[in-house]
Amino acid sequence: MSVRHTWVVREGATATSWFDVRLSFPDGARVEALAVLSGQGVRVEGVRAEPPLTLDDLAVLAEWLESPLFEACVPVSAGAAPAAPRRARPAWPRGREGCRLVAQEYRAARDVGGDPVLAVMRATGYSRRKSLRLIGQARDEGFLAPRRARR
Repeated sequence: MSVRHTWVVREGATATSWFDVRLSFPDGARVEALAVLSGQGVRVEGVRAEPPLTLDDLAVLAEWLESPLFEACVPVSAGAAPAAPRRARPAWPRGREGCRLVAQEYRAARDVGGDPVLAVMRATGYSRRKSLRLIGQARDEGFLAPRRARR
Protein backbone atom coordinates (compact mmCIF):
# COMPACT_ATOMS: atom_id res chain seq x y z
CA MET A 1 0.00 0.00 0.00
CA SER A 2 1.20 3.50 -0.75
CA VAL A 3 -0.21 6.88 0.21
CA ARG A 4 1.10 9.91 -1.65
CA HIS A 5 0.34 13.52 -0.78
CA THR A 6 -0.83 14.97 -4.08
CA TRP A 7 -1.64 18.63 -3.51
CA VAL A 8 -2.85 21.26 -1.02
CA VAL A 9 -5.21 24.20 -1.45
CA ARG A 10 -5.01 26.90 1.23
CA GLU A 11 -7.82 29.38 1.74
CA GLY A 12 -7.22 31.74 4.62
CA ALA A 13 -6.47 29.71 7.74
CA THR A 14 -7.88 26.44 6.37
CA ALA A 15 -6.17 23.94 4.09
CA THR A 16 -7.55 21.07 2.05
CA SER A 17 -5.19 18.24 1.10
CA TRP A 18 -5.61 15.46 -1.45
CA PHE A 19 -3.98 12.04 -1.17
CA ASP A 20 -3.53 9.35 -3.79
CA VAL A 21 -3.96 5.92 -2.14
CA ARG A 22 -2.95 2.70 -3.91
CA LEU A 23 -3.45 -0.85 -2.67
CA SER A 24 -1.93 -3.84 -4.44
CA PHE A 25 -2.81 -7.41 -3.53
CA PRO A 26 -0.75 -10.57 -4.11
CA ASP A 27 -3.28 -11.93 -6.63
CA GLY A 28 -2.75 -8.91 -8.91
CA ALA A 29 -5.85 -6.98 -7.83
CA ARG A 30 -5.43 -3.28 -7.11
CA VAL A 31 -7.46 -0.40 -5.72
CA GLU A 32 -6.78 3.29 -6.28
CA ALA A 33 -8.56 5.97 -4.26
CA LEU A 34 -8.49 9.74 -3.95
CA ALA A 35 -8.87 10.91 -0.34
CA VAL A 36 -9.46 14.49 0.79
CA LEU A 37 -8.49 15.90 4.18
CA SER A 38 -10.32 19.08 5.16
CA GLY A 39 -11.61 20.73 8.32
CA GLN A 40 -14.57 18.33 8.38
CA GLY A 41 -12.40 15.19 8.32
CA VAL A 42 -11.21 12.71 5.71
CA ARG A 43 -13.42 11.77 2.74
CA VAL A 44 -12.86 9.34 -0.10
CA GLU A 45 -13.66 11.18 -3.34
CA GLY A 46 -13.19 8.41 -5.87
CA VAL A 47 -12.33 4.73 -6.06
CA ARG A 48 -11.07 2.71 -9.01
CA ALA A 49 -10.53 -1.05 -8.68
CA GLU A 50 -9.31 -3.82 -10.94
CA PRO A 51 -11.20 -6.20 -10.77
CA PRO A 52 -14.28 -4.24 -9.62
CA LEU A 53 -15.05 -4.33 -5.89
CA THR A 54 -18.04 -6.21 -4.55
CA LEU A 55 -20.36 -4.49 -2.07
CA ASP A 56 -18.72 -6.40 0.78
CA ASP A 57 -15.25 -5.25 -0.33
CA LEU A 58 -16.48 -1.68 -0.66
CA ALA A 59 -17.77 -1.82 2.93
CA VAL A 60 -14.32 -3.00 4.11
CA LEU A 61 -12.47 -0.36 2.05
CA ALA A 62 -12.57 2.18 4.89
CA GLU A 63 -10.82 -0.27 7.23
CA TRP A 64 -8.10 -0.92 4.61
CA LEU A 65 -7.45 2.79 4.16
CA GLU A 66 -7.81 3.98 7.75
CA SER A 67 -4.36 3.54 9.28
CA PRO A 68 -2.21 4.46 6.21
CA LEU A 69 -4.34 7.56 5.64
CA PHE A 70 -4.04 8.51 9.31
CA GLU A 71 -0.25 8.16 9.15
CA ALA A 72 -0.11 10.34 6.05
CA CYS A 73 -2.65 12.93 7.22
CA VAL A 74 -1.43 13.63 10.75
CA PRO A 75 1.79 15.48 9.79
CA VAL A 76 -0.03 17.51 7.14
CA SER A 77 -2.92 18.46 9.42
CA ALA A 78 -0.46 19.51 12.11
CA GLY A 79 0.99 22.08 9.71
CA ALA A 80 4.15 20.13 8.94
CA ALA A 81 5.51 19.44 5.49
CA PRO A 82 3.83 16.65 3.50
CA ALA A 83 4.89 13.16 4.45
CA ALA A 84 7.56 11.67 2.23
CA PRO A 85 6.19 8.88 0.07
CA ARG A 86 6.97 5.44 1.35
CA ARG A 87 9.03 3.20 -0.87
CA ALA A 88 6.62 0.95 -2.73
CA ARG A 89 9.14 -1.69 -3.71
CA PRO A 90 11.12 -3.82 -1.28
CA ALA A 91 14.88 -3.45 -1.07
CA TRP A 92 16.43 -5.84 -3.59
CA PRO A 93 20.10 -6.87 -3.52
CA ARG A 94 22.24 -6.00 -6.52
CA GLY A 95 24.79 -8.11 -8.37
CA ARG A 96 25.10 -11.87 -8.16
CA GLU A 97 22.93 -12.14 -5.05
CA GLY A 98 20.07 -10.34 -6.78
CA CYS A 99 20.45 -12.55 -9.87
CA ARG A 100 20.38 -15.66 -7.68
CA LEU A 101 17.16 -14.52 -5.96
CA VAL A 102 15.56 -13.66 -9.32
CA ALA A 103 16.40 -17.16 -10.57
CA GLN A 104 14.86 -18.72 -7.44
CA GLU A 105 11.62 -16.76 -7.88
CA TYR A 106 11.54 -17.58 -11.59
CA ARG A 107 12.04 -21.34 -11.05
CA ALA A 108 9.57 -21.53 -8.14
CA ALA A 109 6.81 -19.91 -10.22
CA ARG A 110 7.57 -22.09 -13.23
CA ASP A 111 7.47 -25.25 -11.07
CA VAL A 112 3.95 -24.49 -9.79
CA GLY A 113 2.72 -23.50 -13.26
CA GLY A 114 2.58 -19.76 -12.62
CA ASP A 115 3.87 -16.86 -14.68
CA PRO A 116 7.59 -16.59 -13.82
CA VAL A 117 7.91 -12.99 -15.01
CA LEU A 118 4.96 -11.93 -12.85
CA ALA A 119 6.54 -13.73 -9.88
CA VAL A 120 9.76 -11.74 -10.37
CA MET A 121 7.73 -8.53 -10.70
CA ARG A 122 5.97 -9.23 -7.39
CA ALA A 123 9.19 -10.13 -5.60
CA THR A 124 11.21 -7.14 -6.81
CA GLY A 125 8.48 -4.53 -7.18
CA TYR A 126 9.87 -3.58 -10.59
CA SER A 127 8.02 -3.18 -13.87
CA ARG A 128 7.75 -5.95 -16.44
CA ARG A 129 10.56 -4.47 -18.53
CA LYS A 130 12.96 -4.19 -15.58
CA SER A 131 12.02 -7.70 -14.39
CA LEU A 132 12.76 -9.13 -17.84
CA ARG A 133 16.11 -7.36 -17.74
CA LEU A 134 16.85 -8.94 -14.33
CA ILE A 135 15.87 -12.38 -15.67
CA GLY A 136 18.24 -11.84 -18.60
CA GLN A 137 21.03 -10.91 -16.20
CA ALA A 138 20.35 -14.07 -14.19
CA ARG A 139 20.64 -16.07 -17.43
CA ASP A 140 23.92 -14.31 -18.26
CA GLU A 141 25.28 -15.14 -14.78
CA GLY A 142 24.43 -18.81 -15.34
CA PHE A 143 21.63 -19.11 -12.75
CA LEU A 144 19.06 -19.92 -15.46
CA ALA A 145 19.37 -21.97 -18.64
CA PRO A 146 19.87 -20.04 -21.90
CA ARG A 147 16.62 -19.00 -23.57
CA ARG A 148 17.51 -20.46 -26.98
CA ALA A 149 20.05 -23.07 -28.01
CA ARG A 150 22.92 -21.65 -30.06
CA ARG A 151 23.51 -23.26 -33.44
